[in-house]
Amino acid sequence: MTLARHVITSVTTAELHYEYLRTIGRNSFLGSHGSGGKHTAYVVETDRGATGWGLPLYDADPGALIGRNLAELIDPDRGVIDPAAEFLDYPLHDLAARILELPVYAMLGGHGPTRVRCYSGGIYFDDLDHGIEAFRANLAQDHAFGFRDFKLKIGRGHRWMRSRPGLERDIEVTRLARDLYPDAGILVDGNDGFTVNGLLDYLDAVEDCDLYWIEEPFAERRPDLQALHERLQTMSPRPMVADGEYEPNEEHVLRLAGEGLVDVALMDVTGHGLTAWRRTMPHLAATGAEASPHAWGLPLKTLYAAHLAAGLGNVPIVEGVPGHTLGTGDYTLEDGYVVLSDQPGFGLTTP
Repeated sequence: MTLARHVITSVTTAELHYEYLRTIGRNSFLGSHGSGGKHTAYVVETDRGATGWGLPLYDADPGALIGRNLAELIDPDRGVIDPAAEFLDYPLHDLAARILELPVYAMLGGHGPTRVRCYSGGIYFDDLDHGIEAFRANLAQDHAFGFRDFKLKIGRGHRWMRSRPGLERDIEVTRLARDLYPDAGILVDGNDGFTVNGLLDYLDAVEDCDLYWIEEPFAERRPDLQALHERLQTMSPRPMVADGEYEPNEEHVLRLAGEGLVDVALMDVTGHGLTAWRRTMPHLAATGAEASPHAWGLPLKTLYAAHLAAGLGNVPIVEGVPGHTLGTGDYTLEDGYVVLSDQPGFGLTTP
């Protein structure tokens, strides 16, 4: 059945509730991230009884979309084609794929595997509130949940501790994670909380820990990234540099990738949007860089990132949110991989 046979008859909202496995603590800039929350989803229906739903890119009035032909709003080969419908990027992808009886990743081209490597993005600064045993416990809990790779928040000396003790604790937890999980991919994320010299001191102390990547150590300043690049050339294996999450300038990120200063682009899965990622990915791949859309916040965003990875390819690993979306499902995690189903759309129950 073609999309042109469907007309939008209603766009409504639903409240999604999600829970983390535990209360998530601080990072280098922000206080506690809480234990979960709620978010508005949009549900789109057509005159032929088809339904799609998902998170919006932003909230907007859907009134102008009522009575519109679906084929005027989304092209399965490109994504959303009407700027007025841009905020419904994910609901419309879900709807179109359901009508076409395809998983979203297949509609995107199916260029990647449907078992998508996934790391835990939930290892924050809980040791500052509950001691180093909390760090151990969080790793163990996420491992039991199914993760085999872990991203550690670092940068304790930016706000919460004095500079040197904070750096020493960052080093301590990095080495501890490597000792506890010798086969894990260890990623570290500074949330722009480092100076260049502080980061180089950190790398000197953890050089033998085989870091998978270094994420957002500082703002995307070319001279700082060049200094980091020079240091990383002396490390074997060389960690990748991941950047572009916080207030990204896509053109700037692509230029940095083209210069070899950014290896993995992180624009948020809903902040950037699926249609935008469909446009961006070929340009990024042409630079030789990869992508891993930022997905922290809702467990549902991990599923979106996994469909993007399986659909567009060029994504080595995605961010996992340790928790659950209540009542709709989110993602299946097996031995460190999100396993995507062959159900149409995103494969979720309508809220």
